[in-house]
Amino acid sequence: MQHRIIVLGAGYTGAIAAGRLAKRLRREDVAITLVNAEADFVERVRMHQLAVGQDLKPRPFSEMFAGTGVELKLAKVTGVDVDRKTVAVIDANGAKKLTYDTLVYALGSGWNAQGVPGTAEHAYEIASRPGALRLRERLARLEAGQTVVVVGGGLTGVEAATEIAEARPDLDVALAARGGLGDWLSPKGREHLRKVFAKLGITGYEHAAVTGVEADRVTTADGKTIPAAVTVWTAGFAVHPIAKATALEVTGTGQIVVDGTMRSVSHPDVYAVGDAAYAMGPGNKPLRMSCASGTPAAWQAADAIAARLTGGKLPNAPIRYFNQCISLGRKEGLIQYVTADDRAVPAVLTGRLAAVYKELVCKGAAWGVANPTLGLPTRRRRVTPERAAAGSAVKALA
Repeated sequence: MQHRIIVLGAGYTGAIAAGRLAKRLRREDVAITLVNAEADFVERVRMHQLAVGQDLKPRPFSEMFAGTGVELKLAKVTGVDVDRKTVAVIDANGAKKLTYDTLVYALGSGWNAQGVPGTAEHAYEIASRPGALRLRERLARLEAGQTVVVVGGGLTGVEAATEIAEARPDLDVALAARGGLGDWLSPKGREHLRKVFAKLGITGYEHAAVTGVEADRVTTADGKTIPAAVTVWTAGFAVHPIAKATALEVTGTGQIVVDGTMRSVSHPDVYAVGDAAYAMGPGNKPLRMSCASGTPAAWQAADAIAARLTGGKLPNAPIRYFNQCISLGRKEGLIQYVTADDRAVPAVLTGRLAAVYKELVCKGAAWGVANPTLGLPTRRRRVTPERAAAGSAVKALA
């Protein structure tokens, strides 16, 4: 009997985990199903490029997983029952349930309105392809001189503001940050960011927490009103709510609490990767929501599942950070080098070389999804019958 592995979500982490599992395990022993609502891979790190009118290379899953043994199921996940080990989905033929022996939860995150009045009604988001395309259509209709306000001073906000300003120099682009502009960067990094903002004509509103969004303006906590023909909301991400509705142990924000192998601490037949997982990194600090965390977490989960099913050695590779890669339009970039626990160090890479570096990172991330087995042996390990038995494989090792 085949051991049934279901992977929910085909973003960076889910797709990598599915492909890596397919390379680790024999097809005779496991049935790997990748559930995703869309037929193409979404390069989330490029949504700001899509929003300003750039066309991205199509990456259909049917091509990416051809010949791997991974079954792609196009469906929307509506619920998970971790006690009965079933997943509720809706596909083109209606509602149904899928049964698993091991579940990899990689549903990721979406934009977070933070409960700010008017955000859901009036703001645009770029955490998803539909959101980026909606913003793209709106930006295309803006006349010269109109104002675009990006809310959120993190990586996504900075990349969105600079991309829009470079692509549409005729617009008045501003960024409203709760803290200081680039306050997580080193002094050299902050200096370069300010230079690029000045060069692109971006107005920075620092220490300006936005408390309200209207159709033509945003309001800050100190009562200031900033005109905005378009408001782009990038103030954080919120995980998919499905996990919080299950019996899994989750954080207050709905992330699944996992151990060092990305295995749920409450349900050993469930693994979580990417933004959906609450995992501890160097310095006993939670890993941040990012590809930098998600990709190695996907490797860790896939290798741990394979090891537990085949009696192999569990992975013990700590997840750490090396740098933060920021695009500042197509011609400028900023690479901030960091400690293992993600604190900025003095060293930075800037300018055109940094832009090329960032582009290579983005291409490498997409390549890693399509080729998740780099460096893996071609010989797949056999799953022992007792570990592949439905309903007992992982519990027997808990």
